[in-house]
Amino acid sequence: MQKIIIDTNVFVSALIQRSYPYLIVRELFIEERIQLCVSDELLAEYYEVLSRPKFSQFPDFFIRAEALLADIDNRAEKYYPTTKISLISDQDDNKILELAEESQADFIVTGNTNDFTFTHYKRSRVLSPKEYWELNNET
Repeated sequence: MQKIIIDTNVFVSALIQRSYPYLIVRELFIEERIQLCVSDELLAEYYEVLSRPKFSQFPDFFIRAEALLADIDNRAEKYYPTTKISLISDQDDNKILELAEESQADFIVTGNTNDFTFTHYKRSRVLSPKEYWELNNET
């Protein structure tokens, strides 16, 4: 089973529109075809971001976010990174690299192309949701 890290922006997109992030969350995570890797820091970010008032404009966002967070709590594999990394200028995003190193994740899936300008970090491939979906659903 693939070990992947999903950046918060992918979960936000999955809850707003039915595009590649939605497909990844629904088809892969909920169907247990991937192992989601999280850390306490990343979980805290998921909770903080997914509860922001600005998302109230989207129908049922908070209800779906609550259900998603419950699934994450129940199904994700938790890691406790000990190495501090300072590779990305947005310091908050370095926690994803720290988690990738600790978990030996196969993939980091992010929509943040401004900060994740590289294609690999150690053994983890960095892909957009579209790239990840297409790589894992080739016919």
